[in-house]
Amino acid sequence: MNRLDNKVALVSGAARGIGAATASLMASVGAKVVVGDILEERGRETVKAITASGGKASFARLDVTSEASWNSVIAHAVKEFGGLDVLVNNAGIFLGRDFEEATLDDWHRLVAINMTGVFLGTKLAVPALRASGARSKHGSAIVNLASIAGLVGSQLDPLYSMTKGGVTLFTKSTALAFGRKRYPIRVNSIHPGVIDTDMGEQTFVTRARNAGTNDVAAARATSASMHPIGRLGTADDIARGIVFLASDDSGFMTGSGMVVDGGITAQ
Repeated sequence: MNRLDNKVALVSGAARGIGAATASLMASVGAKVVVGDILEERGRETVKAITASGGKASFARLDVTSEASWNSVIAHAVKEFGGLDVLVNNAGIFLGRDFEEATLDDWHRLVAINMTGVFLGTKLAVPALRASGARSKHGSAIVNLASIAGLVGSQLDPLYSMTKGGVTLFTKSTALAFGRKRYPIRVNSIHPGVIDTDMGEQTFVTRARNAGTNDVAAARATSASMHPIGRLGTADDIARGIVFLASDDSGFMTGSGMVVDGGITAQ
């Protein structure tokens, strides 16, 4: 179940957090993984850890806002491992600022990474994904990292919510477009709740600041209590969902959104 034997996966923002956990898990279930990130030292450390555990991985510097960078990394995947079967558009940032205080430069940076990066990765990976998908019963796969903030409103960062809502509908729209064109590429999104990563820590800091206490520990406890399951999510929780969506076990899924949020949006 959920095997990725002989598949080649490219994960953006894979140097740390959810991206690193996803790259590691994918390699452990048979994938050859390209770790793409602008954080070169951390990215190479992730690759080193994967290969030390017997997995196959390679690092490539990836600036998701650059068309040339995407083309270079996709070519790296094809040259290094022979093709591309899975694209995980994971790279993203959280602004953590009230939209009335955000500058236009803040907005442009948020959009460049959270939305333009997904657009470029999807567009530029299509030829390689289509070629690999034609050789697979269930096609190739794109998994986009959205958020529960792309399904319901966010008190902490409306602009982040706006970008993730865009990723949510871009996922559905590209799934439909590929279906119309008869491209063998499935596209699905995953919607994490509050995850205990560096980005999650940013939400605790923002919550503490908004409460006027700057008590980050209390904000963390509040965030955990909001989840009916009784805890915050981990990077591994999300990685498992991504691997499922990348595998042939999800072969009849496209245009779907998998919510992995500890029950927070069920309330």
